[in-house]
Amino acid sequence: MRVALFVPCYVDQLRPTVGLATLALLEAVGCEVAYPEEQTCCGQPFATAGEPRRAAALGRRFVEVFEAFDAIVAPSGSCVATLRHGLPRWSPDPRAHAVAARTRELCELLGDPATRPLPRGRYPHRVGIHASCHALRELRLGSPSESREPPRPDPARRLLSGLEGLELVEPARRDECCGFGGVFAIEQEAVSARMGLDRLTDHQRAGAEVIVSTDVSCLLQLEGVARRHGHPQRFLHVAEVLAAACGLDGDAGRTS
Repeated sequence: MRVALFVPCYVDQLRPTVGLATLALLEAVGCEVAYPEEQTCCGQPFATAGEPRRAAALGRRFVEVFEAFDAIVAPSGSCVATLRHGLPRWSPDPRAHAVAARTRELCELLGDPATRPLPRGRYPHRVGIHASCHALRELRLGSPSESREPPRPDPARRLLSGLEGLELVEPARRDECCGFGGVFAIEQEAVSARMGLDRLTDHQRAGAEVIVSTDVSCLLQLEGVARRHGHPQRFLHVAEVLAAACGLDGDAGRTS
């Protein structure tokens, strides 16, 4: 499979190890990976800030850059949700619909039965999963607690459960928001910070040593709250944990 790697802005600027881990994982399952250097933002910041025209312009650029690939993969549920749902709204061009359908969240691709399995890995830590709102409720990667629909598989959970020695610990409220929400964290700072602290405290009570997510934005929110309140957990993207556990990217996901 000829795959294009799309690296979100905040991964590129603030947590580049996630992009490197994603590349290592894709190559480990046999993907031919390209990184189009012309790529820019998915448009999500403009969409959430009420600037649909600017978001649509970035969406059109995304289609131009990525339309030649069999699949486009990003380590971000929020960016993929934006593209999958936004591109068809922003443009009547059939190419936009096709590119949207081929854009996939990393764990979604790795968990596909048609994808070669990852090497066996070991990660002897107590891990709590923070469910990204976009991945859970827009991409439907898992079953939100408020839904009465039949259970949906969560590929990130399944991949982590396959690691030897890893113990998944469950917070009491398994899928509440971390409080980030893009511009919400700026316009409603106090509410955002309190939501993050509630989420962090719930994971701490469950006994998590490491908190993981499919979205770096959520992890940065929780990590910032943890620093301010002296909490000891580490915050890693699922890609960092999987790559480290499988011996694919050195020390990126180690907890000591």
